[in-house]
Amino acid sequence: MDTKKIILQRVAQVAVALLLTLVVGCSSIPTMVPDMSLRTSRAVQFEGAHGALSPKQSKAILTKLKKDGDDTNIFDKHLALEAEIVGSPLVVGNKVELLIDGPTTYNAMFAAIEAAKDHINMETFIIENDEVGQRFIELLVKKQRSGVQVNLIYDSVGSLNTPASFFTPLIESGGKVLEFNPVNPLNTRKTWQVTQRDHRKLLIVDGQTAFVGGINISSVYSRGSHGSGSFGKSKPDKDKQPWRDTHLRIAGPIADEFQKLFLATWYLQQGSPLEIKHYFPELSPQGNDVVRAIGSSPEESYSLIFSTLLSAINSAETNIFLTNAYFVPDPQMLDALKNAVKRGVDVKLLLPEKTDSFLVLNASRSYYDELLSADIKIFERQDALLHAKTAVIDGVWSTIGSTNLDWRSFVNNQEINAVILGQDFGTQMQVLFDKDLESSKQITLEAWRKRTLSARIKERAARLWARWL
Repeated sequence: MDTKKIILQRVAQVAVALLLTLVVGCSSIPTMVPDMSLRTSRAVQFEGAHGALSPKQSKAILTKLKKDGDDTNIFDKHLALEAEIVGSPLVVGNKVELLIDGPTTYNAMFAAIEAAKDHINMETFIIENDEVGQRFIELLVKKQRSGVQVNLIYDSVGSLNTPASFFTPLIESGGKVLEFNPVNPLNTRKTWQVTQRDHRKLLIVDGQTAFVGGINISSVYSRGSHGSGSFGKSKPDKDKQPWRDTHLRIAGPIADEFQKLFLATWYLQQGSPLEIKHYFPELSPQGNDVVRAIGSSPEESYSLIFSTLLSAINSAETNIFLTNAYFVPDPQMLDALKNAVKRGVDVKLLLPEKTDSFLVLNASRSYYDELLSADIKIFERQDALLHAKTAVIDGVWSTIGSTNLDWRSFVNNQEINAVILGQDFGTQMQVLFDKDLESSKQITLEAWRKRTLSARIKERAARLWARWL
């Protein structure tokens, strides 16, 4: 046997061994949540603009939340446990505004940036060198030159196609720019961890207002769904699918918690020393919304956001409405959803029909038969590329953020979500969910089992890689 054949044979052996390792690895599942049964529930504690509220004040707020909501024990059953798992407080006195799609979100962000007086902290997975990205950079440079400090974190993989020169004007004007876990190991500031990515989308202005959700900085969002308008000078391409996503604008004391998460990332990534600014100004109540800021990191032993969501699902009594762009659940999530149905809970999943990742789409669909057989209802959004990551449970517990329900978000990504308590915001979320359902197609078990053989093969092949998607 010649040298070339020996090399090819060895390469084939290594490839097979690697594949077997990956497949076997699928059966070895890391613990994504703590052992909740070992935790002791405590009284639910709230915080306001001036620190922790008294037990009497906390009890009054909890009573009001329960009074305004339907007859459900979701507050009693999991909030104290959730606080122990996550560690971040429930903060009162906030004003939460629901932002639907890119054009609405970008316009709200630009208005906040224009009004900035002290600093702007921005963290994003993707910032592209296109019309939207250029508009952001131009505005950030303008604010930096006016004396407002700009600190920007972007992910090295998410923004892989964005040239270094794109950030030069901001750096030259005095802005601070940090590349999260650089792909090039020569540029890394710590142990090289190329699989760990910063998937967060966060903007904090003057330590008073925070934006959080699923929207990156990219022209793919230039056209909104539901006829929600367009962004930019160029005419939107009608042949391209609009992107359907959800974001939040939050003003109030909770901004402190989001600020802590941003600064923690900056310091853990060993960013250059930040300019001294009023990152934690004195805050006053802006509204009546109760919010919790939750950040997850692969350096933690389990996903805080996933644990919180699982706790809420296990506490649900009436309905669970999940909207997610990339749904590749682990066994714990599958069991929680199935058990909810057995308790009489109405479980609906709103998932994409079209996607920017066909491997994830097929892996997601490989679970449909199991989900539908358990009487979980599945809908696929039509006429738009669904990218939102939201949930509303029992009409009183809502979350919006960057977290997908897939292994990458659970294990390898930094993610960030806001949890909002109360029926008023929950009603807004349910109205939005119902509006999306109007543009969606329900998948039935009978119809699903009639899909083509080629579709089944794609699903099975993608399922093998579910753990690494």
